[in-house]
Amino acid sequence: MEGGAPDTVMAEAHPLPPAENNGPAAALDNIPSIPSHGGRFIQYNIFGNIFEVTAKYKPPIMPIGKGAYGIVCSAMNSETKEQVAIKKIGNAFENRIDAKRTLREIKLLRHMDHENVVAIRDIIPPPVREAFNDVYIAYELMDTDLHQIIRSNQPLTEEHCQLIGTPTDNDLGFVSENARRYIQQLPRHARQSFTQKFSHVHPLAIDLVERMLTFDPRQRITGDVVSLFPRASSAYEIVEDALAHPYLASLHDISDEPVCSTPFSFDFEQDALTEEQMKDLIYQEAMLFNPEYRV
Repeated sequence: MEGGAPDTVMAEAHPLPPAENNGPAAALDNIPSIPSHGGRFIQYNIFGNIFEVTAKYKPPIMPIGKGAYGIVCSAMNSETKEQVAIKKIGNAFENRIDAKRTLREIKLLRHMDHENVVAIRDIIPPPVREAFNDVYIAYELMDTDLHQIIRSNQPLTEEHCQLIGTPTDNDLGFVSENARRYIQQLPRHARQSFTQKFSHVHPLAIDLVERMLTFDPRQRITGDVVSLFPRASSAYEIVEDALAHPYLASLHDISDEPVCSTPFSFDFEQDALTEEQMKDLIYQEAMLFNPEYRV
């Protein structure tokens, strides 16, 4: 998607169909804006979707993609003069699993500060705190997204699924009893040889992929098993072994691989949050960007 927003998030965002995406530029440039809430907010009607954002996001606003959650639009932040991608998550708290996913995305991306990780520029506050239902996240505007880079027209076949084979009983030691029973009742498939399947691929690449696709995370090439869980002392621990693999020797540069100085806190994951609690946590995130809108 040209000018796309990422998705966690965000891989489900797709380009608009040609009839929408490639229509007359004048029509898109003239999407009407309606001031609301005393001019503090502006409403745009994007193909029947109401976008209500703070007044600093000036026209023109351009639809650039859509997904299961709604539509992504680009807009100009008149205060910073930066073009951003705004994703509207409509009825964001209707499903608690989806609401927590949104909260997790916000907290993770706001915690990270790296040139290769898309940045959140704004969490747009609701005009009325008591009527907080839709979440608007503004990201730095990217030239493309991961979906467009890795997408393929080739369907996923049974053969693809069988490549890594059925996990052994030892491999299942870390999963729950219900998950173990479910996996064990599935048809068994012998692990296929990556070397034979991909005979034209460099052996070191095969070795790296095989070690990354190991079913049991405790055996993967990802560093100490402790670092796979929330108490990891550093995000770098999770990938340091993979980065040090010989296949990546020409790319691996420890001086250009910064370590996060502050561990990420997953404390919000430990409790079964209510809808109102998640609303409040996301609202507080919005206030970090927009303290002047605190009620």
